[in-house]
Amino acid sequence: MVVVSGIGIISALGEGVAQNLEGLRREVSPMHLPQHFTTQVKVPVGEVAMSNDELCQKLNIARQPVSRTTLLGIAACREALADAQISDAGDVAFISSTTVGGMDLTPTFYREFMADASKGRLRNVAQHDCASSTDAIAQNCGIGGFRTAISTACSSAANAMMMGARMIEHGLVDTVVCGGIDALCAYTIDGFKSLMILDESPCRPLDQSRSGLNLGEGAAFVVLQNPKVAKKSYCALAGYANANDAFHQTAVSDDGYGPQMAMRGALEMAKCSPSDVSYINLHGTGTPNNDASETTAIKAIWGSKMPPLSSTKAFTGHTLAAAGAVEAVFSVLAIINNQAWANVNVSNPIEGTSPLRHTANIDVNVVVSNSFGFGGNCSSLVFKRI
Repeated sequence: MVVVSGIGIISALGEGVAQNLEGLRREVSPMHLPQHFTTQVKVPVGEVAMSNDELCQKLNIARQPVSRTTLLGIAACREALADAQISDAGDVAFISSTTVGGMDLTPTFYREFMADASKGRLRNVAQHDCASSTDAIAQNCGIGGFRTAISTACSSAANAMMMGARMIEHGLVDTVVCGGIDALCAYTIDGFKSLMILDESPCRPLDQSRSGLNLGEGAAFVVLQNPKVAKKSYCALAGYANANDAFHQTAVSDDGYGPQMAMRGALEMAKCSPSDVSYINLHGTGTPNNDASETTAIKAIWGSKMPPLSSTKAFTGHTLAAAGAVEAVFSVLAIINNQAWANVNVSNPIEGTSPLRHTANIDVNVVVSNSFGFGGNCSSLVFKRI
């Protein structure tokens, strides 16, 4: 068995688990135009309220060229370690994930370099690599064990948790901090604009009028442990699976075959039947393709007897590589608090679905959390009360 013994998060809902829980319960989508950087693309985003200077001050880090990705990651990682009551992380493993890396700093180099080839701070470019933030976070948090970075688009953090769980199950380590981080920057917004999948209004996952996603930023980490060494536990990461329908570079198959395989595989590993599931935290991006594919997959597995389900991306925006970890934290909170979270902004649901309009106070014993990435990389996690 692998247990979750600590959680940490920072997102558009706030800094830390308590503020995020309060934000979920308020049922208000915090999307607004970017305030910490400039872009010609005027779309709402899920932005962390704190500036880089404020993050540095809060974290007691000397202000220097350090990526926002790293700062967000340090905030969430510190909270997760403290929550798990780990004071010495020298033997702890660390599996982080990101898609953006430190590219929020990269333009500051090229603006100077393109004007004068003798100028530009190479330190800014050096943090572009995805592994840079992983190393920086591990060093800051005193994590001295195995570490690696995963980048499989929007399934990255879920895959990080799968890898961590496997390492524990095979006796390689007893404790792994797993999760993901992504920070907003103009490059990311411009890229998604070119794909024509950004909504110019607050996103509406599972609504028939949905027209795209809102990007978000944040970081979340969970501490996975062998129960023999855990000082406490919230629940078990009882099942997980990764599947690929090999359908398209940026789209999921219409029949939802990849999502089906991921959910079925995770449930089988957890020794759960579909009827055991209390709540599904959907990938639910708000794009026409994703929501149609995901709900088709759910109908194929549950038929007309769907459990309560919702997408929480209208609260946070799509945090890309961090999404699987952000929503894993929300799934753990659902079990802790016996609450299934609202699917805000939905008024006319996809036919055959009934997403939660408001937070539901129900017995939550088994949660399925979905994360589906570009390239057909589909991952599902099953968290179970113990």
